[in-house]
Amino acid sequence: MKLPNKLYSYKESTISKFPVILDAIDKGKATSISELYIEVIEKMEDLTEFLEALECLYALGKIDYSLVSRRANYVV
Repeated sequence: MKLPNKLYSYKESTISKFPVILDAIDKGKATSISELYIEVIEKMEDLTEFLEALECLYALGKIDYSLVSRRANYVV
């Protein structure tokens, strides 16, 4: 995970990708991870950066993932 410091600016950090992902997830509808990645691919450096941001959002309790439906939900 890239945190803002002397080497990485805020714009290059993983934290700056949080709003991109949260804006892409529709608050009333669950989204699959592949659909979500396709929607934000242009704003991410690579798949690793996307997955790191997704993991952090999950750990922070901002998104939830259903194993049954295999979809991510925005947690209010």
